[in-house]
This record gives sequence, structure tokens and C-alpha cells, in this order.
Amino acid sequence: MDYDKDKVDDATLALLFLGLTRSPTGGRAWKAFDLQTLERLHRKGWLAAPKLRDVTLEFTPAGAAKAEELFRKHFQR
Repeated sequence: MDYDKDKVDDATLALLFLGLTRSPTGGRAWKAFDLQTLERLHRKGWLAAPKLRDVTLEFTPAGAAKAEELFRKHFQR
């Protein structure tokens, strides 16, 4: 299937915001999304390197802010 990977990346990052627990280093969220999408988000600088055995992801500070921005843009009433 052909699809817009950037749109999927934005939606995934926005949905990760739902489970985000903030910290000084950005924050953490449960890792329950497509690993290829998570790898692209890492390459874009929004997530720290995803570790296969961890059940949560570490956000960069910029990634935590971007996740909130995208969540509000797509899902806020």
C-alpha cells in the first residue's frame, strides 16, 4: 500500500502524546506503534533511539513539544 509516511509520522507522534510522562530530558511514552514509523521519528530527532526490549520510548525535549503541538492540532476540540 502506498501512503504518506510523513502524515503517519505526525499522527503517531500526536498519539504518543496521550501517554507522555514529561521529564527534564523530554519524557517517556509506551511503545505500541509500528517500529518503522518509530525509527523515522527517531531520525527526525523527535525520539531518542528506540530500544527493542524497552516498552517505553524516550522523547527529546523538541519531540515532546512537537507531540503536544500535533495532538492539539489534530485532536483538540
